Amino acid sequence: MPIADDSLRADLARRIYAKAHLTGTFTLRSGRVSDEYFDKYQFESDPVLLADLAEAMAPLVPEGTEVLAGLELGGVPVVTALSRVTGLPAAFVRKKAKEYGTARFAEGAAVEGRKVLVVEDVVTSGGQVVLSTADLRGIGAVVTDVVCVIDRSEGGAEALAAEGLTLASVVERVDLDAVS
Repeated sequence: MPIADDSLRADLARRIYAKAHLTGTFTLRSGRVSDEYFDKYQFESDPVLLADLAEAMAPLVPEGTEVLAGLELGGVPVVTALSRVTGLPAAFVRKKAKEYGTARFAEGAAVEGRKVLVVEDVVTSGGQVVLSTADLRGIGAVVTDVVCVIDRSEGGAEALAAEGLTLASVVERVDLDAVS
């Protein structure tokens, strides 16, 4: 489900599309090949757009959330901006625990025993979110919700629902298609 404000959603979709839409041949994380790609690093590196995305995402944070958990790598700038807007602490979730220092896969705010919102940049199949959520739950985090900037509407929401997760997004594929 995308943000409710239609005019804001349309404006953000237009800005994301203009900044990050690429055409060509791209292999997605899911393994699927696509003729278009949304280069998340383009909208994440634009401080004004990133701040506006975080403002739009803030109302999607469920009541009672104690920690925002951004997934490596693209979710880290988004979670940092969202943390700044909401005042909630952030955790940074690696795909694999590092083998030195703290040897943890979740750095920053403690997640154990806390209600955690997973924050991602783009959800396609939901595969990495499912894996990272399992890791977070494995150390005692309570995770029921995920928020992202772009839901590509390619099965991610359904895959997350199968794991007991609800997905909310700033924009969906239909919003981006409307401005193309």
